[in-house]
Amino acid sequence: MKKTPGTQGSQNHVPHPIREDGAGATDFGPRDIMRDLENPDMLVPPATDAGAIPNLKFSFSDTHMQLKHGGWSREITVRELPVSTTIAGVNMRLTPGGVRELHWHKQSEWAYMILGHARITSVDQDGRNFIADVGPGDLWFFPAGIPHSIQGLGDGCEFLLVFDDGNFSEFDTFTITDWFAHTPKDVLAANFGVPESAFAHIPDKQRYIFQTKVPGPLESQKVSDPYGTVPKSFIYRLHAQEPIITPGGTVRIVDSSNFPISTTIAAALVEIKPGGMREMHWHPNNDEWQYYLSGTGRMTVFAANGTARTFNYRAGDVGYVPFAMGHYIQNTGPQSLWFLEIFKSSRFADVSLNQWMALTPKELVQDHLNVGSELINALRKEKWPVVKYNTDREA
Repeated sequence: MKKTPGTQGSQNHVPHPIREDGAGATDFGPRDIMRDLENPDMLVPPATDAGAIPNLKFSFSDTHMQLKHGGWSREITVRELPVSTTIAGVNMRLTPGGVRELHWHKQSEWAYMILGHARITSVDQDGRNFIADVGPGDLWFFPAGIPHSIQGLGDGCEFLLVFDDGNFSEFDTFTITDWFAHTPKDVLAANFGVPESAFAHIPDKQRYIFQTKVPGPLESQKVSDPYGTVPKSFIYRLHAQEPIITPGGTVRIVDSSNFPISTTIAAALVEIKPGGMREMHWHPNNDEWQYYLSGTGRMTVFAANGTARTFNYRAGDVGYVPFAMGHYIQNTGPQSLWFLEIFKSSRFADVSLNQWMALTPKELVQDHLNVGSELINALRKEKWPVVKYNTDREA
């Protein structure tokens, strides 16, 4: 794609909001030049952008970092990204042995392991337990109200947590230490059938994340359960899934059809290779919440009635697309762009513009767009989630 004069050059170049057609003007006032360099298509929007679309981007780098002995966490909710009403996200790191304490939520929790390894534990409402180790590319899902814990193994871990409510906050979580700290000791003694002295040293407030030793091998921590284990696994090995491969990249889709316990979150792990694009499409089931894992890209969102807006994204950013809005995502860098598409839904669903046109009478399409056979003959009846630009396309 063509670069604009206002954004060409190295990191030492000062960009100005001037489009190649001459629209715009220089900007020598107070500004964040580094941010402008990271957002060239927001500083100089394509001429096709128009109208008012709310902000659809927020970076975890701009959030409050909660630091604890044992790890850290930060979150993006409707407080940070008001348009994100369906989903909230938490980025968390645990040291080797660091523990996200025993807790539960009002919302379901879906997670993607970014790096390292962790041990997760849980017990369901029927007293069936689950203990497992997870690594890079693995997912877990805990239904709302189901208690669980996370602990970093020998290399520690970092992961993304996704909750099916944009109003969710980590500060509104039910934790075991918080409940103990706010329960009279005589009540605790009566509940567990032990003397009050057994609770002489319990924490006086929530621990949230804390440091302890790295747990032993998984087999050494297995707890026999008279009720058995959970009938539906709480984990899914996403990277082990055979991807959909197209000329422009790869896609792995996970929802309740292949991860049965995940009834409120569906997702796709998308790779867009250099020169590739997540095709023009929309989702007929719900809003889309995105998390960018690596690379750089840009997304243009079409909101109907003559409105469209382009955003730039990089690793650590969250993107959002309101329900049914058309959009596409282009790789703007020299390496693969990896990101997650996440939905508050039991199933993944998207509608391809290309496929829709290919399966519609060609005369009807031609009458709408005033196009000839060159486009009509290039349409595909099979969906390609990621496409590659023509090799003769101007860079």
